[in-house]
Amino acid sequence: MSWHAHLHLDYRREAARSVARFRHDGPLRILQSLYPEGDAICHNVLVHPPGGLVGGDTLDIDIEAADGSHGLITTPGASRFYRSEGELALQRTRIRLAKGARLEWLPLEAICYSGCRAENRLTIEAEPGAEMIGWDVTALGLPNANQPFERGTYLQHIEVPGVWLERGRIDAADHRLLQSPLGFGGHRCIASLFFVSGTPAARARREALLALARTAIDAHGLQESAGATSPHAEIVVLRVLAPVVEPAMQLLRQVWQAWRAELWQLPASSPRIWAT
Repeated sequence: MSWHAHLHLDYRREAARSVARFRHDGPLRILQSLYPEGDAICHNVLVHPPGGLVGGDTLDIDIEAADGSHGLITTPGASRFYRSEGELALQRTRIRLAKGARLEWLPLEAICYSGCRAENRLTIEAEPGAEMIGWDVTALGLPNANQPFERGTYLQHIEVPGVWLERGRIDAADHRLLQSPLGFGGHRCIASLFFVSGTPAARARREALLALARTAIDAHGLQESAGATSPHAEIVVLRVLAPVVEPAMQLLRQVWQAWRAELWQLPASSPRIWAT
């Protein structure tokens, strides 16, 4: 039996508080809103009780943020794409940011189990004046548990329409991609951290973000397989390959904290659930 679950999450600013309201259909919802940084920033944890997707499952996540609101979304654990008997497992996330909105999209990693047939799609639409920091982390198999990614396919799609598109299909049978030094070089974690602005960012602002990312990379053990660039005036992105998730996530969190301080003058404030 397959699941088709949908969640619509809506951020609004009411007086001095960012407020989240949601509707859901199926096993997909958010926990209570938290305010560890004060009323201006609403922290939410997105929960999928089944814990993973099998062939035929679809998760649709729609997020909207209104002018003046600021939401931060994470998950309590990794997403999991399990082995499929032939049908596709699909997760679609659509984010729409109104003028003046801010959002932080910080889910934990997506794990691709051997034999999966999966697609993970993220689309971001930002009106002028809106800004977002987000990341996408993918783990191919579970190397530390001796569960390699030996069969299956995974499509990763990240798009800001008309501005930026990253799309790639990973096939476990493509040994040249997975093993070659011109491909993944044997690494099994692929991660990206990105800043999206609805208005072209000044060059000095983008250079400041790149400098922060490159300073962190130079001091990190993954310096040989990480890099930062600005492919468009509305985008800054850090990319990293790692043998496993933990060092990649450590680097992304470090740069995310530096970016939010630079962009929004906000201190490092990790979601509480990360400490559990």
